[in-house]
Amino acid sequence: MDYVTTLKILVIGESGVGKSSIILAFTTGDYNASFPATIGVDYKCKVMEVNGLKVKLGIWDTAGQERYRTLTNSFYRDAHGAILVYDVSEPKTLAKLKEWVEELQVYSTKKNIVCLVVGNKIDKPRVVPREAGQAFAMKHRMLFIESSAKTQEGINLAFEELVQKIIETPGLWESTGASSNIRVSNEERRQQEESSCYDYTCTI
Repeated sequence: MDYVTTLKILVIGESGVGKSSIILAFTTGDYNASFPATIGVDYKCKVMEVNGLKVKLGIWDTAGQERYRTLTNSFYRDAHGAILVYDVSEPKTLAKLKEWVEELQVYSTKKNIVCLVVGNKIDKPRVVPREAGQAFAMKHRMLFIESSAKTQEGINLAFEELVQKIIETPGLWESTGASSNIRVSNEERRQQEESSCYDYTCTI
């Protein structure tokens, strides 16, 4: 029998990197080139299935430009996963991810939270090499993928990889008592290890 549970996913990064566009592409399949900047925090839900497990994702989007320090604990509390987004056409947005990692270190209440670095806007002329994003992800023991909200490339895969890794991290489920309901086969683990993403749990 499928087990239905809810995961809290954060999407963080600087303003303009496409966080809201990624969430819109994932939850509705749409793209809005003139997406307005997020004010405060936005929230979207989507139910997806991974390895026969139905999961409801509560996806939290933040305003990158103001950094909204007053959110702190309430935003990061009990998050199971975090997607850290940078723009492959803007090098400074990758450098700024270091500050978002530091916020995770300070405010995350789950120290084995699963993190995924996403190099977004690969439909635009590239300035940041793929290897630079990979190196950042490896340094912080995070998953890595590149995407385009405009063309949909990598969008669904990013969330699938993140949720798969959360499922494979039993400690994240202790507070909900769901760990005993999740089973990942050896074949599924092998496929995960051979995927294009780095198979790490974020160390924060």
